[in-house]
Amino acid sequence: MEFRHLRYFIAVAEELHFGRAAARLQMAQPPLSQQIRQLENEIGVQLLHRTKRRVELTHAGAMFLKEAQAIVAHAEQAIQVAQQASHGKIGRLAVGFVGSAMYSVLPPILRAFHHEAPEVKLTLEELTTAQQIDALHKQHIDVGFLRPPIRDALLSTEPLLHEPLIVALADTHPLAQASVVSIHALAAEPFILFPRSYGPGLYDHVFDLCWQAGFVPQVAQEAIEMHTLVSLVAADLGVALVPASLQQLQRVNVVYRSLQEAVPMIALAMAWRHNDTTPVLHRFLDLVKAQHSAS
Repeated sequence: MEFRHLRYFIAVAEELHFGRAAARLQMAQPPLSQQIRQLENEIGVQLLHRTKRRVELTHAGAMFLKEAQAIVAHAEQAIQVAQQASHGKIGRLAVGFVGSAMYSVLPPILRAFHHEAPEVKLTLEELTTAQQIDALHKQHIDVGFLRPPIRDALLSTEPLLHEPLIVALADTHPLAQASVVSIHALAAEPFILFPRSYGPGLYDHVFDLCWQAGFVPQVAQEAIEMHTLVSLVAADLGVALVPASLQQLQRVNVVYRSLQEAVPMIALAMAWRHNDTTPVLHRFLDLVKAQHSAS
């Protein structure tokens, strides 16, 4: 029995007229009658009572019709699902991100993608840059928002944002009263930093900036997540040099100040496995790239 036999039978059973069913199927009536006979012979059951004046379903035919309709509907749904999946309209996408991305590029990207592909299930996980690279290799995430540099032949990257470093201070700190702060004024301050193993790009930027100012930062505390780092600043355990977008993270007892000197710009980039051809991923990448080129 072939799938077309089900379609032929459903048309005849719903029309109860071979002529109308043939017109509906855009075929001649004799071949249609022949196909229905072939179906009945193959399954060994009479499905239709035929007379010169009318066509009726047998009891077996009525039961067969319900199952045939369900099979055809399920097949049509399967086709639709396959078509949607091939265009990246359904599926799953796992996204990793450094904490600061949630205060800059990521929210508008997620909002736009959810609007464009609402049936795609997004899973989000805050991870350091090093953790994201590992998760990409292990296929635990599909795309990451992280801090370059990324030197990995298996990953493709797209820079999305360049921003300066600023200083985060407890609001009781003497430097909090200034509108801008010189990097030299931080020479004797305890610093709160990311561990280099988790975020070498940001860590190296901070150290290079301090080194150029003639001192090595005194690391008092390390924090893996941005909100933890800012909380430690609020507790007056030290100062921190953070991406400028982190100003969106408003925390009681913390102020942000620009640096007086010209500072190097730090990047935020998107990374993914360059051999990953998943339609959902590429729909997401295309949206992000289009947003980035338009901005």
